[in-house]
Amino acid sequence: MSGNQKLWGGRFAESTSALVEKFSESVSFDARLYRQDIAGSKAHARMLGKVGVLAADDVERIVGGLDAILAEIEAGRFEWSEKLEDVHMNIEARLTERIGDAGKRLHTGRSRNDQVATDLRLYVRDVIDGLLPLIDRVADGLLDLAEREADSVMPGFTHLQIAQPVTFGHHMLAWREQMLRDRSRLVDCRRRMNLLPLGAAALAGTVYPIDRHDVAAQLGFDGVTENSLDTVSDRDFAIEFCSAASLILVHLSRWSEELILWSTPMFGFVNLPDRFCTGSSIMPQKKNPDVPELVRGKTGRVIGNLNALLVLMKGQPLAYNRDNQEDKPPLFDTVDTVSACLAVYADMIPAIEVRRDNCRAAAARGFSTATDLADYLVNRGLPFRDAHHVVGSTVAYAQQKGCDIAQLSLDELRKFSPMIDTDVYAKITLEGSLAARNHYGATSPAQVRAAIARARATRTP
Repeated sequence: MSGNQKLWGGRFAESTSALVEKFSESVSFDARLYRQDIAGSKAHARMLGKVGVLAADDVERIVGGLDAILAEIEAGRFEWSEKLEDVHMNIEARLTERIGDAGKRLHTGRSRNDQVATDLRLYVRDVIDGLLPLIDRVADGLLDLAEREADSVMPGFTHLQIAQPVTFGHHMLAWREQMLRDRSRLVDCRRRMNLLPLGAAALAGTVYPIDRHDVAAQLGFDGVTENSLDTVSDRDFAIEFCSAASLILVHLSRWSEELILWSTPMFGFVNLPDRFCTGSSIMPQKKNPDVPELVRGKTGRVIGNLNALLVLMKGQPLAYNRDNQEDKPPLFDTVDTVSACLAVYADMIPAIEVRRDNCRAAAARGFSTATDLADYLVNRGLPFRDAHHVVGSTVAYAQQKGCDIAQLSLDELRKFSPMIDTDVYAKITLEGSLAARNHYGATSPAQVRAAIARARATRTP
């Protein structure tokens, strides 16, 4: 009898070192794949029965046994063993313990290589299906906030310097556009990965008369993978998911940076509810925006996970290598992190209080309508470069006086160009500047409301 009692131990004369067992086990983290593993095994067993490889009573016992194991796991009664290495071996060993030799026949025509590839695709697919409603909640919250603040004036920034006035609603719609692209990337990732790996076996396929399309139909895959070598070694889908997740977090991190700035007394644009903030252990006056700060920090973790997967794959020859066991910790951490960040933002966005007076005052302070004065002069016939120079001189004068250009008298404005007349004031007020930008995609309140109406009409159900 072999000295190794592993399910694969027939070739080996001695048992695995305890140190190696501890070093090489993955059940401590891949146990979360149990639902996908059981679903894949049930579909595989049913297919083997249909093609005559398994007897009908064996199929019945296998499926019933797997259902019982699923119930055990979800009730917390299943005993996971590191000695059995991974989720697959743990479930197979328990199945054999429950139903006898029929359990040993389940692995006919497959390998752990195509089994784990199937489990991971099912898992990432399930994750995406769970993330899409969260993204929709975030996008809907932004849409509602944009509608609430469609007329609220705030400064738009470039280089973090006040540039031109925009509406707060327009800014929220910009955030929403980022989220819609994130949603699209996840949908595209799901479509590309939704092909069945099972049937590739270890690397070359199997001698048994399997029907891969039957298993694909049972599990909701759109088709089957084309090449067995690529199938068992492919982790593009995990990398692509982590890339999409990294972009989601990059967007949330940028929003976080703005909320952190906006909630400071220096900006005072927004108030974040107390339930999303914490205090200081020493400074009783402090109200810290911990949720945005944590999201900004967690973004680095997710980007690091993407990098870890890329480095993991970059030197591997075909086909499967044990390195790929290490794909799961960064993938799982990414899933947990992006899910938590989206959930907290979905709750926080509707609760953001906009301090409209502060936003408006900031827009008025920064000469944000200077470009409107230049455009006014261009429409009067002055070349743009000359208009740019005139307005620059006007801004410098207003800055010395400590007022906005809209507060200068007509006589003062005409010192810089005799082309300026009384109608200029309708152009260089904050409301005038906003109203003038009245085309598709621009910031005028009318266009913000039109964009909201389009979004509500075309929202993904």
